[in-house]
Amino acid sequence: MGSISVQGVSKQFGSQVVLDNVSIDLHAGRTVGMVGPNGAGKTTLFKIIAGIMSPDLGTVTRSKGVQIGYLAQEPEVDSANTVHDEVSSVFAGLFALERRLHDLSEQMATTTDSDILQELMTQYDRVSAQFDAAGGYTHEQRIAEILGGLGFSNDDWSLPVSVLSGGQRCRLALAKLLLQDRQMLLLDEPTNHLDIDAVRWLEKFLAGHHGGAVIISHDRYLLDRLADSIIEVDNRHLTTYPGNYTNYSKTKSLRHLTQQRQFEKDAEFIEKERAFIAKHLAGQRTKEAQGRRARLERRIKDGEFVLEKPESRRQVRFTFTGNVLESGTVCRVDELAKSYDDKKLFSDLSLQVDAGKRLGITGPNGTGKTTLLRILLSSVPADKGEFTFHSQSNIGYYAQDAEGLDCSKLVIDEIRAADGALTEQEARSLLAGFNFRGDDVFKGVSSLSGGEQSRIRLMKLLMSDPNVLILDEPTNHLDVASREALEEALTDFPGTIITVSHDRYFLDKIVDQLIVIRPEGHERCLGNYSDYIRLQDDRKAQIAAKNNVTQKGKVENTRKSTGKKGNSPASRFDAHKIEELEELIVKLEDRLADMTARFADPGLAKNPEALARQQNEFDICKAELSEAEQVWNERIESM
Repeated sequence: MGSISVQGVSKQFGSQVVLDNVSIDLHAGRTVGMVGPNGAGKTTLFKIIAGIMSPDLGTVTRSKGVQIGYLAQEPEVDSANTVHDEVSSVFAGLFALERRLHDLSEQMATTTDSDILQELMTQYDRVSAQFDAAGGYTHEQRIAEILGGLGFSNDDWSLPVSVLSGGQRCRLALAKLLLQDRQMLLLDEPTNHLDIDAVRWLEKFLAGHHGGAVIISHDRYLLDRLADSIIEVDNRHLTTYPGNYTNYSKTKSLRHLTQQRQFEKDAEFIEKERAFIAKHLAGQRTKEAQGRRARLERRIKDGEFVLEKPESRRQVRFTFTGNVLESGTVCRVDELAKSYDDKKLFSDLSLQVDAGKRLGITGPNGTGKTTLLRILLSSVPADKGEFTFHSQSNIGYYAQDAEGLDCSKLVIDEIRAADGALTEQEARSLLAGFNFRGDDVFKGVSSLSGGEQSRIRLMKLLMSDPNVLILDEPTNHLDVASREALEEALTDFPGTIITVSHDRYFLDKIVDQLIVIRPEGHERCLGNYSDYIRLQDDRKAQIAAKNNVTQKGKVENTRKSTGKKGNSPASRFDAHKIEELEELIVKLEDRLADMTARFADPGLAKNPEALARQQNEFDICKAELSEAEQVWNERIESM
């Protein structure tokens, strides 16, 4: 089993310490999510693990034969190639074997010496086995599968890499990495530049990856679906949490609350002890006071008390104060249609959004989601149809790009320009609520990062006191803390929301109805993104069940005509009752949770045999759970 061990690694740049004595163990078959604030050192740690960067202190040990695949945030591809040639370069070794087979065939066809022919045939068999093991003639099928999954059409294959956008280049680099079939994957924000369909495809691909993976990502939905554990990188240190992102979030909150309570309890105890010591040190109870002082100092030295207040990262806070529309229809759309040249974006699109409701709009790139918002804002004309807003609507619009910012201004001047009545002190107070403190307020808007500019634009949006929010990818460029602060505020927002987003976690938290726009049409769903996926899965299951019934009928007719008996049960759980299956599934889930927690034990990583046994037990339990759930689903569908 492949593994990578990072022990006591430290790294600093100039006077800034990024990583301080950090240690982790990574194993094939395990998927780890890595989270933390921007600039905390996640990418630096990746480069050290991949061998691109050397640590100042500490070691990185890779087990023999482990091949690492590293996807950088800004990967490099060869601009001189076409898309197909660039991904095909992954198979240079395979093509060399293919040429060798061709040469051996020609030599066998021309030789007349039986001994030489025998030797050539032996070589041919050996090279042929290597060729088959390396993928043989299936490489074009794999290329088509991965390029298609990541959003490249067949027409894109012949495009020069030089004409691709930055996002397309990142997707091309990801395709190359996945085709390399490395045992350990290090993926730095792999879902950047992917639309919602490509992210779902990548999710399924990684779920089927037999090696290990470490994923730096702001995509909390993906981390919920894939991660066995979460590593948080913050304040130069690493903290490991078992389970997925949601479990990490809950556990972290609980740990922080427990530490806060313990800090307060310990502080109160120490204060009382010191007060007693100070009162009685020179009195009749001197010996008792001296003894208590000695015990207190010893306990403090031994680290029995929480002496520092747990840090609570300052989060961006959003507050909305608009004049709320409490009832009625806020937005009504009737049979909208829009095309550009020969490309139809959508047609016959109708919807109604009532006061206080939250509509999410999602779908693949290029299907007209942003265009639909711009039509509703009257900045782009529709080809057909009409729409109306409530007469008292005050719309606040958040665009994908940095619209509405004057990059020639300082941050504080940009905010004061949005409200001429603001004093400098009032503007500084407002900016502090958005994590712009001290000299940050005198930065030039042009020098801000994408996330910082997003916070400025959101701040200006709130200052307009909207009662209807139209948001286009509002979580782009925001770190996880800012996304969660935004979600919290939007949850409390009493007005109406229409938002385009590919952030599935955000859609689950915010919207109560969804429109999915695809090239073949659009579909409306009551509920959030997960409700939509469940609906899709139910439809597929119903179709599969009908096909299964039809197939079973054909098999049964064949058996009757041939006189053959039926096969034995397809699963060991077929004889179980539904109640027994449910009880078994709960037990298996609990076992998996216990084993997942055990993987975090550092001692286990130092015992390869025990680790192998643990992994084998985990895989068996996971397979049993999958089989039991499948039988349960089939039983429920047939009721």
